[in-house]
This record gives sequence, structure tokens and C-alpha cells, in this order.
Amino acid sequence: MKLDSLIDELTEDLAPVRPRRLWMDSVIVALIAAIELALLFAVGFARLDMHRMMTQPTMSWRLASFSLIAVVSGWLAIRSFDPTYSVRGSLRWLTLIVAICVVSGLFLNGAPAGIVSILDRLDWKSGVQCASKIVALSVPPLVGLALLGRRGAPTDMRRTPLLVGVSAAAWGAFAFVFSCPFNDPLYIVVWYGTGCGLVTLVSRYMLPRFARW
Repeated sequence: MKLDSLIDELTEDLAPVRPRRLWMDSVIVALIAAIELALLFAVGFARLDMHRMMTQPTMSWRLASFSLIAVVSGWLAIRSFDPTYSVRGSLRWLTLIVAICVVSGLFLNGAPAGIVSILDRLDWKSGVQCASKIVALSVPPLVGLALLGRRGAPTDMRRTPLLVGVSAAAWGAFAFVFSCPFNDPLYIVVWYGTGCGLVTLVSRYMLPRFARW
């Protein structure tokens, strides 16, 4: 009888749990991203010469690369919220995608004309501002994915937060492309990489603690 009473006590407050739907989680994340981007355009975040910028090789490279990384890593993160899904192998493919995007960008002819020093090309004062804006733009998708993760039951406490961080960071970089005045691939790789790296590190080490995964 004591065992039966204990079981009744433990199950008294339990409620039915809705089965998770991958497509619904994906739609929620997509809506968060779309709303953020729409608000940014509404407040004049995009550059006024966007029509000219769209003809630049680095513009196409940035938009294609960051959107691809954001979608792939976001999908993997949502899949990893299921305790039966293993992302070990998929993470290797994501790493390869990121590497290909970075290497392909470095071969673009988007650097300023003439011979300039590495420090001049990097322009660290502007670079710090760019990285900071990427971090700020990554917050909405980061929060959204974290909340979805709490609804699930992820078991990989290292890779799932890492995937969440990569996806949020890639989206923040994608959104920032529309206002960024720089076209130098070296500048983009260094400072966009810095902003994305900070977001990924914060997600990797802080989300398991605050999201209670």
C-alpha cells in the first residue's frame, strides 16, 4: 500500500504531454526569424544602396552561406530535441559545410583595390561594432530555440546547445548582411566569425544551465 500511495503521489500532478511535431517547431523558428527581419527593414536597418550591393559577389556569398548554415544547423538542433536522435554524424557534415563556405569566400575578389595592410583591411573599430550587432541580432532565434528545447528532451548536452548557437549566430549574421558596408572577404570572415563564435560559445556553455536541459 505504501508503494501504491507513493506512485499516486508522484503521478498526481502529471498532465498529458503533446507529441512534438518537427514541422511546427520549424515554423515557429521561421516566424521568429521572419518577424525580426521584417522589423529591421521597417525601421530602416537595410542599406539604401541595397540594389547595388546585391550585384556584389560577396553579397551573394554571405546570403547563401549564412542562410544555408542557419537552416541546416537549426533543423539539426530541432531534431536533437528528440532524445532518440543522435547528431554526432550530422555535426560532421555541418562542420564541412561551414568550412566550404569560409574557404569559398576567401577566394572571392572582394578586397579593396590596391595593396593595404592586414590591419587596415580588418578595421578593428568597425569590426567590433559589426560583431556586436551580429550578437544582438542572434538573440531572438537563440531564445526561441532554447524555449523549444525545454519543451523537448534533448540528451546531448554538448552538441544540442552548440547547434542552437550556430543556427542563431548564422541567422544574426544573415540579417546583418543587409546593413553591413564592408565587402572585403577577410574582414567578413574575421569579424562575422568573431560574432558568430561568441554566440555559439555562450549557447554551448550557458544554455544547459539556464534552460535546464
